[in-house]
Amino acid sequence: MVFRLALINPARLVRSVSVLALAVSLAACGNQSTETGGETDQTGVAGEGSDKLALAEPVALTGAGASFPAPIYQRWFQELSSQYPKLRVNYQSVGSGAGVEQFLQGTVDFGASDVAMKDEEIEQVDRGVLMLPMTAGSIVLAYNLDGVENLQLPRDVYVDILLGNITNWNDPAIAAANEGVELPDEKITVIHRSDGSGTTGVFTKHLSTISPEWQEQVGEGKTVEWPTGVGAKGNEGVTAQIQQTDGAIGYVEYGYAKQNNLNYAALENQSGNFVKPTDESASKTLEAVTLPENLRAFISDPEGEDSYPIVSYTWLLAYKDYPEPETAKSLEATIEYMLNEGQEIAPELGYVKLPQNVREKVAEAADVISPDYDIDVSQ
Repeated sequence: MVFRLALINPARLVRSVSVLALAVSLAACGNQSTETGGETDQTGVAGEGSDKLALAEPVALTGAGASFPAPIYQRWFQELSSQYPKLRVNYQSVGSGAGVEQFLQGTVDFGASDVAMKDEEIEQVDRGVLMLPMTAGSIVLAYNLDGVENLQLPRDVYVDILLGNITNWNDPAIAAANEGVELPDEKITVIHRSDGSGTTGVFTKHLSTISPEWQEQVGEGKTVEWPTGVGAKGNEGVTAQIQQTDGAIGYVEYGYAKQNNLNYAALENQSGNFVKPTDESASKTLEAVTLPENLRAFISDPEGEDSYPIVSYTWLLAYKDYPEPETAKSLEATIEYMLNEGQEIAPELGYVKLPQNVREKVAEAADVISPDYDIDVSQ
Protein backbone atom coordinates (compact mmCIF):
# COMPACT_ATOMS: atom_id res chain seq x y z
CA MET A 1 0.00 0.00 0.00
CA VAL A 2 1.47 3.33 -1.03
CA PHE A 3 0.11 6.49 0.60
CA ARG A 4 0.21 9.71 -1.37
CA LEU A 5 -0.30 13.17 -0.03
CA ALA A 6 -3.68 14.82 -0.48
CA LEU A 7 -3.55 18.58 -0.40
CA ILE A 8 -5.91 20.31 2.00
CA ASN A 9 -7.10 23.82 1.29
CA PRO A 10 -6.10 25.76 4.43
CA ALA A 11 -8.54 28.51 3.56
CA ARG A 12 -11.58 26.28 3.89
CA LEU A 13 -14.11 28.01 6.04
CA VAL A 14 -15.61 25.95 8.83
CA ARG A 15 -18.60 26.78 10.88
CA SER A 16 -20.09 24.89 13.78
CA VAL A 17 -23.59 23.57 13.33
CA SER A 18 -25.64 23.58 16.52
CA VAL A 19 -28.17 20.85 17.17
CA LEU A 20 -30.98 23.38 17.01
CA ALA A 21 -29.78 24.97 13.81
CA LEU A 22 -29.28 21.53 12.30
CA ALA A 23 -32.82 20.48 13.14
CA VAL A 24 -34.30 23.71 11.78
CA SER A 25 -32.35 23.57 8.54
CA LEU A 26 -33.27 19.96 7.93
CA ALA A 27 -36.92 20.57 8.69
CA ALA A 28 -36.90 23.45 6.22
CA CYS A 29 -35.65 21.08 3.53
CA GLY A 30 -38.59 18.76 4.17
CA ASN A 31 -36.60 15.76 5.37
CA GLN A 32 -38.54 13.07 7.19
CA SER A 33 -37.74 10.81 10.11
CA THR A 34 -37.10 7.16 9.36
CA GLU A 35 -39.56 4.48 10.40
CA THR A 36 -36.98 3.16 12.85
CA GLY A 37 -37.12 6.39 14.46
CA GLY A 38 -35.59 8.19 14.32
CA GLU A 39 -34.11 11.40 13.91
CA THR A 40 -33.98 13.59 10.84
CA ASP A 41 -32.48 12.69 7.49
CA GLN A 42 -29.21 14.53 6.95
CA THR A 43 -28.36 15.15 3.33
CA GLY A 44 -25.52 16.53 1.20
CA VAL A 45 -26.53 18.84 -1.67
CA ALA A 46 -24.66 18.76 -4.97
CA GLY A 47 -22.48 21.67 -6.11
CA GLU A 48 -19.37 22.47 -8.10
CA GLY A 49 -16.06 20.82 -7.35
CA SER A 50 -13.31 18.34 -8.15
CA ASP A 51 -13.66 15.78 -10.93
CA LYS A 52 -11.35 13.18 -9.36
CA LEU A 53 -14.34 10.91 -8.87
CA ALA A 54 -15.60 10.40 -12.42
CA LEU A 55 -19.18 9.13 -12.25
CA ALA A 56 -21.13 8.35 -15.40
CA GLU A 57 -24.43 8.80 -13.55
CA PRO A 58 -25.40 10.39 -10.20
CA VAL A 59 -24.80 8.15 -7.17
CA ALA A 60 -26.72 8.33 -3.88
CA LEU A 61 -25.22 6.67 -0.80
CA THR A 62 -27.41 6.00 2.23
CA GLY A 63 -26.21 5.51 5.78
CA ALA A 64 -27.71 5.34 9.25
CA GLY A 65 -26.56 5.01 12.81
CA ALA A 66 -24.98 6.82 15.72
CA SER A 67 -26.08 10.29 16.78
CA PHE A 68 -22.64 10.80 18.38
CA PRO A 69 -20.98 11.77 15.04
CA ALA A 70 -24.12 13.16 13.37
CA PRO A 71 -23.11 16.86 13.44
CA ILE A 72 -19.71 16.20 11.87
CA TYR A 73 -21.13 13.69 9.36
CA GLN A 74 -23.66 16.31 8.30
CA ARG A 75 -20.90 18.85 7.77
CA TRP A 76 -18.67 16.37 5.97
CA PHE A 77 -21.35 15.29 3.52
CA GLN A 78 -22.29 18.87 2.72
CA GLU A 79 -18.65 19.71 2.02
CA LEU A 80 -18.11 16.51 0.04
CA SER A 81 -20.96 17.23 -2.34
CA SER A 82 -19.28 20.46 -3.43
CA GLN A 83 -16.27 18.41 -4.59
CA TYR A 84 -18.31 15.74 -6.34
CA PRO A 85 -21.50 17.16 -7.91
CA LYS A 86 -22.83 13.74 -8.89
CA LEU A 87 -22.42 12.24 -5.41
CA ARG A 88 -25.14 12.58 -2.81
CA VAL A 89 -24.76 11.15 0.72
CA ASN A 90 -27.78 10.74 3.01
CA TYR A 91 -27.20 9.96 6.69
CA GLN A 92 -29.91 9.30 9.26
CA SER A 93 -29.12 9.79 12.93
CA VAL A 94 -31.12 6.93 14.44
CA GLY A 95 -28.74 5.68 17.15
CA SER A 96 -26.05 3.01 17.02
CA GLY A 97 -28.43 0.14 17.78
CA ALA A 98 -30.78 0.94 14.90
CA GLY A 99 -27.84 1.72 12.62
CA VAL A 100 -26.21 -1.67 13.20
CA GLU A 101 -29.56 -3.38 12.64
CA GLN A 102 -30.09 -1.61 9.30
CA PHE A 103 -26.53 -2.49 8.30
CA LEU A 104 -27.13 -6.15 9.16
CA GLN A 105 -30.32 -6.13 7.09
CA GLY A 106 -28.49 -4.59 4.12
CA THR A 107 -30.92 -1.68 3.79
CA VAL A 108 -28.12 0.94 3.84
CA ASP A 109 -24.80 1.39 2.05
CA PHE A 110 -23.00 2.05 5.33
CA GLY A 111 -23.74 2.12 9.04
CA ALA A 112 -22.28 4.01 11.97
CA SER A 113 -21.79 2.96 15.57
CA ASP A 114 -19.96 4.17 18.65
CA VAL A 115 -19.56 0.56 19.75
CA ALA A 116 -17.72 -1.80 17.41
CA MET A 117 -19.75 -4.73 16.12
CA LYS A 118 -19.53 -8.04 17.96
CA ASP A 119 -18.18 -11.19 16.34
CA GLU A 120 -21.63 -12.78 16.23
CA GLU A 121 -22.98 -9.72 14.40
CA ILE A 122 -20.14 -9.74 11.89
CA GLU A 123 -20.79 -13.43 11.12
CA GLN A 124 -24.31 -12.51 9.94
CA VAL A 125 -22.96 -10.40 7.06
CA ASP A 126 -22.15 -12.47 3.95
CA ARG A 127 -20.59 -9.46 2.17
CA GLY A 128 -17.93 -8.98 4.86
CA VAL A 129 -17.56 -6.11 7.32
CA LEU A 130 -15.09 -3.26 7.69
CA MET A 131 -15.14 -1.24 10.93
CA LEU A 132 -13.43 2.05 10.17
CA PRO A 133 -12.72 4.62 12.90
CA MET A 134 -13.61 8.01 11.40
CA THR A 135 -13.22 10.31 14.38
CA ALA A 136 -13.26 10.19 18.16
CA GLY A 137 -14.82 12.20 20.91
CA SER A 138 -15.28 12.53 24.62
CA ILE A 139 -18.46 11.71 26.49
CA VAL A 140 -19.19 14.37 29.08
CA LEU A 141 -21.43 14.74 32.09
CA ALA A 142 -23.25 17.95 31.23
CA TYR A 143 -25.37 19.69 33.83
CA ASN A 144 -27.85 22.52 34.32
CA LEU A 145 -27.11 24.20 37.62
CA ASP A 146 -27.59 27.93 37.95
CA GLY A 147 -24.48 29.75 39.18
CA VAL A 148 -22.19 26.69 39.02
CA GLU A 149 -19.82 26.85 36.06
CA ASN A 150 -16.95 24.70 37.34
CA LEU A 151 -17.82 21.36 38.86
CA GLN A 152 -15.51 18.49 39.81
CA LEU A 153 -16.87 14.97 40.19
CA PRO A 154 -14.82 12.12 41.72
CA ARG A 155 -15.33 8.68 40.22
CA ASP A 156 -17.32 7.25 43.12
CA VAL A 157 -19.47 10.38 43.25
CA TYR A 158 -20.65 10.39 39.65
CA VAL A 159 -21.32 6.67 39.87
CA ASP A 160 -23.44 7.24 42.98
CA ILE A 161 -25.34 10.06 41.27
CA LEU A 162 -26.18 7.77 38.35
CA LEU A 163 -27.12 4.91 40.69
CA GLY A 164 -29.50 7.23 42.51
CA ASN A 165 -27.53 7.03 45.78
CA ILE A 166 -26.79 10.78 45.70
CA THR A 167 -29.97 12.76 45.01
CA ASN A 168 -29.20 16.37 45.93
CA TRP A 169 -26.65 18.84 44.59
CA ASN A 170 -25.47 19.97 48.04
CA ASP A 171 -24.71 16.41 49.13
CA PRO A 172 -21.54 16.35 51.30
CA ALA A 173 -19.74 14.06 48.84
CA ILE A 174 -20.14 16.59 46.02
CA ALA A 175 -19.33 19.53 48.31
CA ALA A 176 -16.10 17.87 49.51
CA ALA A 177 -14.76 17.84 45.95
CA ASN A 178 -15.86 21.42 45.23
CA GLU A 179 -14.55 23.56 48.05
CA GLY A 180 -15.62 27.19 47.69
CA VAL A 181 -18.41 26.39 45.23
CA GLU A 182 -21.91 27.31 46.42
CA LEU A 183 -23.95 24.23 45.62
CA PRO A 184 -27.74 24.72 45.75
CA ASP A 185 -30.15 22.64 47.79
CA GLU A 186 -31.69 21.25 44.63
CA LYS A 187 -32.80 17.83 43.46
CA ILE A 188 -30.60 16.01 40.92
CA THR A 189 -32.40 14.78 37.80
CA VAL A 190 -30.41 12.24 35.77
CA ILE A 191 -31.01 12.35 32.00
CA HIS A 192 -30.13 9.21 30.04
CA ARG A 193 -30.69 7.73 26.60
CA SER A 194 -34.00 5.98 25.93
CA ASP A 195 -32.90 4.40 22.63
CA GLY A 196 -30.29 1.80 21.76
CA SER A 197 -27.13 3.86 21.86
CA GLY A 198 -23.43 3.40 21.27
CA THR A 199 -22.87 6.40 23.53
CA THR A 200 -24.64 4.45 26.28
CA GLY A 201 -22.54 1.40 25.47
CA VAL A 202 -19.29 3.33 25.81
CA PHE A 203 -20.44 5.18 28.92
CA THR A 204 -21.75 2.12 30.77
CA LYS A 205 -18.62 0.12 29.87
CA HIS A 206 -16.59 2.84 31.60
CA LEU A 207 -18.90 2.81 34.63
CA SER A 208 -18.72 -1.00 34.85
CA THR A 209 -14.93 -0.85 34.69
CA ILE A 210 -14.53 1.63 37.54
CA SER A 211 -17.40 0.44 39.78
CA PRO A 212 -18.13 -3.17 40.82
CA GLU A 213 -21.46 -1.94 42.23
CA TRP A 214 -22.47 -0.53 38.83
CA GLN A 215 -21.32 -3.70 37.07
CA GLU A 216 -23.41 -5.86 39.43
CA GLN A 217 -26.55 -3.72 39.52
CA VAL A 218 -26.71 -2.28 35.99
CA GLY A 219 -23.95 -3.58 33.72
CA GLU A 220 -23.06 -2.36 30.26
CA GLY A 221 -24.65 -2.26 26.83
CA LYS A 222 -26.39 -0.10 24.23
CA THR A 223 -29.48 -0.33 26.42
CA VAL A 224 -29.57 -0.82 30.19
CA GLU A 225 -32.14 -0.53 32.97
CA TRP A 226 -31.34 2.84 34.50
CA PRO A 227 -31.76 2.99 38.29
CA THR A 228 -32.99 6.58 38.15
CA GLY A 229 -33.70 9.44 35.81
CA VAL A 230 -35.54 10.50 32.68
CA GLY A 231 -34.97 9.05 29.20
CA ALA A 232 -34.51 11.02 25.98
CA LYS A 233 -33.80 9.96 22.41
CA GLY A 234 -30.39 10.57 20.86
CA ASN A 235 -27.63 12.92 21.93
CA GLU A 236 -29.93 15.62 20.57
CA GLY A 237 -32.75 14.65 22.92
CA VAL A 238 -30.54 14.35 26.00
CA THR A 239 -28.99 17.75 25.24
CA ALA A 240 -32.42 19.38 24.93
CA GLN A 241 -33.70 17.70 28.11
CA ILE A 242 -30.70 18.93 30.12
CA GLN A 243 -31.27 22.46 28.83
CA GLN A 244 -34.92 22.35 29.85
CA THR A 245 -34.50 20.78 33.32
CA ASP A 246 -33.12 22.70 36.30
CA GLY A 247 -30.79 20.49 38.32
CA ALA A 248 -30.28 18.03 35.46
CA ILE A 249 -27.17 16.02 34.71
CA GLY A 250 -26.71 13.67 31.75
CA TYR A 251 -24.17 12.15 29.41
CA VAL A 252 -23.71 13.49 25.88
CA GLU A 253 -20.98 13.65 23.29
CA TYR A 254 -18.68 16.62 23.86
CA GLY A 255 -19.55 18.26 20.54
CA TYR A 256 -23.21 18.56 21.54
CA ALA A 257 -22.32 20.15 24.87
CA LYS A 258 -19.88 22.52 23.18
CA GLN A 259 -22.23 23.63 20.42
CA ASN A 260 -25.10 24.19 22.87
CA ASN A 261 -23.05 25.95 25.57
CA LEU A 262 -23.78 23.36 28.25
CA ASN A 263 -21.64 23.25 31.36
CA TYR A 264 -19.86 19.94 31.90
CA ALA A 265 -17.92 18.51 34.82
CA ALA A 266 -14.23 17.80 35.20
CA LEU A 267 -14.05 14.06 35.92
CA GLU A 268 -11.50 12.21 38.03
CA ASN A 269 -9.31 9.95 35.91
CA GLN A 270 -7.45 6.77 36.80
CA SER A 271 -4.49 8.82 38.08
CA GLY A 272 -6.72 10.75 40.50
CA ASN A 273 -6.63 14.01 38.54
CA PHE A 274 -9.70 16.03 37.58
CA VAL A 275 -9.67 16.54 33.82
CA LYS A 276 -12.02 18.46 31.55
CA PRO A 277 -12.55 17.24 27.98
CA THR A 278 -10.38 19.10 25.49
CA ASP A 279 -8.75 18.19 22.20
CA GLU A 280 -5.48 17.74 24.08
CA SER A 281 -6.88 15.52 26.87
CA ALA A 282 -8.77 13.35 24.36
CA SER A 283 -5.64 13.00 22.21
CA LYS A 284 -3.68 11.92 25.29
CA THR A 285 -6.27 9.19 25.79
CA LEU A 286 -5.99 7.95 22.20
CA GLU A 287 -2.20 7.84 22.45
CA ALA A 288 -2.55 5.14 25.10
CA VAL A 289 -4.47 2.84 22.73
CA THR A 290 -2.99 0.61 20.01
CA LEU A 291 -5.49 -0.30 17.29
CA PRO A 292 -5.49 -4.01 16.41
CA GLU A 293 -5.68 -5.36 12.86
CA ASN A 294 -9.48 -5.24 12.79
CA LEU A 295 -9.43 -1.63 14.09
CA ARG A 296 -11.68 -2.56 17.03
CA ALA A 297 -10.49 -1.07 20.30
CA PHE A 298 -12.22 -0.13 23.54
CA ILE A 299 -11.04 2.65 25.85
CA SER A 300 -12.86 1.91 29.09
CA ASP A 301 -10.51 3.52 31.66
CA PRO A 302 -7.37 5.01 30.08
CA GLU A 303 -4.10 5.45 31.87
CA GLY A 304 -2.18 8.72 31.88
CA GLU A 305 -2.14 11.68 34.23
CA ASP A 306 -3.67 14.02 31.63
CA SER A 307 -6.10 11.58 30.02
CA TYR A 308 -9.80 12.35 30.03
CA PRO A 309 -11.48 9.16 31.30
CA ILE A 310 -14.30 8.65 28.74
CA VAL A 311 -13.20 8.79 25.10
CA SER A 312 -14.33 6.62 22.22
CA TYR A 313 -13.72 6.10 18.55
CA THR A 314 -16.83 6.11 16.39
CA TRP A 315 -16.87 3.64 13.52
CA LEU A 316 -18.21 3.78 9.98
CA LEU A 317 -19.44 0.29 9.07
CA ALA A 318 -18.83 -0.69 5.46
CA TYR A 319 -19.21 -3.89 3.48
CA LYS A 320 -16.15 -5.44 1.88
CA ASP A 321 -18.14 -6.22 -1.24
CA TYR A 322 -20.47 -3.90 -3.16
CA PRO A 323 -22.24 -5.28 -6.25
CA GLU A 324 -22.30 -1.88 -7.96
CA PRO A 325 -18.78 -0.62 -8.87
CA GLU A 326 -19.93 3.03 -8.86
CA THR A 327 -21.26 2.63 -5.31
CA ALA A 328 -17.98 1.10 -4.13
CA LYS A 329 -15.89 3.79 -5.79
CA SER A 330 -18.10 6.56 -4.39
CA LEU A 331 -17.87 5.18 -0.86
CA GLU A 332 -14.06 5.06 -1.07
CA ALA A 333 -14.04 8.67 -2.25
CA THR A 334 -16.26 9.57 0.70
CA ILE A 335 -13.94 7.83 3.14
CA GLU A 336 -10.92 9.54 1.58
CA TYR A 337 -12.50 12.95 2.15
CA MET A 338 -13.36 12.04 5.76
CA LEU A 339 -9.75 11.03 6.41
CA ASN A 340 -8.27 14.20 4.87
CA GLU A 341 -10.14 17.51 4.71
CA GLY A 342 -12.73 16.11 7.11
CA GLN A 343 -10.19 15.69 9.88
CA GLU A 344 -9.34 19.39 9.75
CA ILE A 345 -12.97 20.18 10.55
CA ALA A 346 -13.14 17.81 13.54
CA PRO A 347 -11.76 20.05 16.34
CA GLU A 348 -14.01 22.93 15.30
CA LEU A 349 -17.05 20.74 15.98
CA GLY A 350 -15.75 19.21 19.19
CA TYR A 351 -14.31 15.96 17.79
CA VAL A 352 -10.79 14.55 17.93
CA LYS A 353 -8.58 14.61 14.85
CA LEU A 354 -7.33 11.10 14.15
CA PRO A 355 -3.58 10.52 14.49
CA GLN A 356 -1.77 9.99 11.18
CA ASN A 357 -0.97 6.34 11.90
CA VAL A 358 -4.65 5.64 12.52
CA ARG A 359 -5.63 7.35 9.26
CA GLU A 360 -3.15 5.17 7.38
CA LYS A 361 -4.55 1.99 8.93
CA VAL A 362 -8.10 3.03 8.06
CA ALA A 363 -7.12 3.93 4.48
CA GLU A 364 -5.39 0.61 3.96
CA ALA A 365 -8.40 -1.32 5.28
CA ALA A 366 -10.90 0.68 3.19
CA ASP A 367 -8.93 0.31 -0.04
CA VAL A 368 -10.37 -3.20 -0.50
CA ILE A 369 -13.84 -1.77 -1.20
CA SER A 370 -13.12 -0.70 -4.78
CA PRO A 371 -10.26 -1.84 -7.05
CA ASP A 372 -10.79 1.32 -9.13
CA TYR A 373 -10.04 3.84 -6.38
CA ASP A 374 -6.93 4.30 -4.23
CA ILE A 375 -7.33 6.28 -1.02
CA ASP A 376 -4.73 8.96 -0.37
CA VAL A 377 -4.07 10.24 3.14
CA SER A 378 -2.34 13.48 4.07
CA GLN A 379 0.54 13.96 6.46
